[in-house]
Amino acid sequence: MTTTTPLVDPRVIALAHYAGRAVLENVLARHGVTFQQSVTLRLAATADGPVEREQIVDGVVGALKIDAVEAHEVIGRLIAAELLAPDGVSGVRITDAGRELYARTAGETAPFTARIYAGIPEEDLAVAGRVLGLITERANAELTTLTK
Repeated sequence: MTTTTPLVDPRVIALAHYAGRAVLENVLARHGVTFQQSVTLRLAATADGPVEREQIVDGVVGALKIDAVEAHEVIGRLIAAELLAPDGVSGVRITDAGRELYARTAGETAPFTARIYAGIPEEDLAVAGRVLGLITERANAELTTLTK
């Protein structure tokens, strides 16, 4: 019996997403961090300095498709855990503990990521990136029409 490569469809995309997310969440759980907190912490960790809280909220809402109230709650939990800290009137910054946690979890997931992507030709990754980018763009546009 021969198997054929499936076409990209919502199920294939979801299976890939959830498989990769499960690997990440396993690593995060060892450190008591949720997926939402990881996404939020990453936005602060990759910024050039303090970030306006609303900019972080917008990034989390855009990435995770959650509402702003929930994103603010995630930021609040990260501040309570001293992984983020208030900065000025409306900013937040990553703390040394937050930066160290981000670096540690990124370092622990890197070998998994390397093995997952190993051997996939760069051209295939480029095509997949373009296709997934287009699907994301179109899905975001559809979501905008649904939430108006």
